Amino acid sequence: MLDELTVTVLAEDSVPYESPLLGQHGVSYWLEAEREGITKRILVDVGQNPEALLFNIEKLAIPLSQTDAIVLTHCHYDHTKGLARVLEAIGKKNVPVIAHPALFRLNFVTDPFFQHVGVMQGDRPEDLRAKGGELVLVSGPLQLMPGLSTTGEVPRVTDFEEVGIALSTLDGNGRVVPDRMPDDLSLAARIKDRGIVLVTGCSHAGIINILRHVAARGEKLEAVIGGLHLVEASDERIEKTVRALAEYSPSLVAAGHCTGFRAQAALYRMLGERFSTMGAGSVFRFA
Repeated sequence: MLDELTVTVLAEDSVPYESPLLGQHGVSYWLEAEREGITKRILVDVGQNPEALLFNIEKLAIPLSQTDAIVLTHCHYDHTKGLARVLEAIGKKNVPVIAHPALFRLNFVTDPFFQHVGVMQGDRPEDLRAKGGELVLVSGPLQLMPGLSTTGEVPRVTDFEEVGIALSTLDGNGRVVPDRMPDDLSLAARIKDRGIVLVTGCSHAGIINILRHVAARGEKLEAVIGGLHLVEASDERIEKTVRALAEYSPSLVAAGHCTGFRAQAALYRMLGERFSTMGAGSVFRFA
């Protein structure tokens, strides 16, 4: 287990009142995980605007050159665009870039018109390797250190959760098929005497599916931080999600990015002061 975890929001769709930081559509987090006197630093996602991200990193005095690993929660451009530029700014060789093997697939929408929304040109495998990235593409859970792991692929077991957006890809025969976002992953930290802290990108797998995958029976859920992708969800799905999430009795749910105002309001009504929005510069500490 970890002795301490600090999560700093580097990029998000909002910024606090009177903040000098820049907002953007997308998220990025800086995790500092401490265990037995050793601290590891993990960059989770990079948003879609590297200039804005690097501006915030400088303002927040984040030691980017000390990055131990990068984790990408899924392929979408608002989590991956500009990664090569960020690797260049890190300035190290062999920086692990951890993601799902399907990260670089074609992932597109057709409404209002065809558009690829996955990893963009300039951030392909060869670009990342050229800037010091070492790709670690794994479909299952991966332990980064004792007490901190990725979830890997998340089984879809609930009857009310869905990807949240109409996405398509191509199968092995070149046919257009629905894309159910198999690459969607989160990070689960287990904090001594506190419980699980779950950090999500967009929760395309469904936040309740993710929690059922991560939290063993009787295990305490301390916090959920990230996007829940309920921005276009029906009122019924929002209600079912909020009620199911509340059953885990989290001490904190900090939800932003793709969560949507209606879902945030529902979470606040259910959880009260245990709910928080998040924005660029938000810091959450667990020890």
